[in-house]
Amino acid sequence: MQPTIADVAREAEVSAITVSRVLNAPASVRAKTRARVEAAIDKVGYVRNMLAGSLASANSRFIAVVVPSLSNIVFIEVIKGLQSEFEKHGYQILLGNTDYDLERECQLVRTFLGWSSSALVISGLRHNDACQRILREWPNPIAEIMELGEAVDINVGLDHPEAGRCMARHLLSCGYQNIVYVAAQMANDYRARLRYEGHREILEAAGLEAPLIEMDQLGQFETGAKALDKVKAILPEADAIHFANDDLATGAILHAQRRGIRVPEDIAIAGFNGLPIGQHISPNLTTICSPRESIGRLSARAIIARLEGKPLTASSHDVGFELHVGESA
Repeated sequence: MQPTIADVAREAEVSAITVSRVLNAPASVRAKTRARVEAAIDKVGYVRNMLAGSLASANSRFIAVVVPSLSNIVFIEVIKGLQSEFEKHGYQILLGNTDYDLERECQLVRTFLGWSSSALVISGLRHNDACQRILREWPNPIAEIMELGEAVDINVGLDHPEAGRCMARHLLSCGYQNIVYVAAQMANDYRARLRYEGHREILEAAGLEAPLIEMDQLGQFETGAKALDKVKAILPEADAIHFANDDLATGAILHAQRRGIRVPEDIAIAGFNGLPIGQHISPNLTTICSPRESIGRLSARAIIARLEGKPLTASSHDVGFELHVGESA
């Protein structure tokens, strides 16, 4: 059962009226009491119902979607898949962007669910403790997407460690022995770290080192260019770079052309995601293709099935991936 104001009041050892004041007029409550109530809200996983009174029982026709970025084409394509399926059934999406901030993610989830969303789609399986409690207590369908693992409800994604292993195997099969993994801000982009762990596993099994370079900026073309310079400066023996995404890899290839570095003769370059731009540069990019729009469509279909009371064949869906061998590695 979803936690109530009474549950919060009991946890905070205050009255329900005090909890209501914290929610509606926080400035009227002493800071110490307010902090105790806010801590209790997080602890019990309470979500305020914004559709109060007669509207509280109304069924909304929107589905909340929370993603880490709206500037990344990866998530734009996922959203396209979600929207195309939800609109067929008369639902619209309410979209939130976390900028890879788990605190912001929790606030978005709390707000969206408070408006009685019919369902929730959220990226990833890692959330802060308060968000996890909210998700566990919420009774409506939830799809955690982009990766595979133990989910609260529905899970649709791909095996990121195996994607890292797949590319590492390919690079080894091409004869490369000094392979560097390059990513950006892996504390936020932890799925890139999962791929690195798979990559490292294969290299270490082959008796090789698995050096890692982590850039401060998230993966744009300029960051990839800077990463290529950094690899050349500190690891001149490197003969291949396994980038965490295609943006970084594309930036590195374009920069290599400016510097007169031959790809793959002087250094091989590989990426992840299978973005169109990687196939429109020369040499075209060797990468792992992830079925982004399919993730959105499958997630939406599973949620609609749940909303319509239909049985799901499975709560977890592995969408897989494809190795695309281009000219760059």
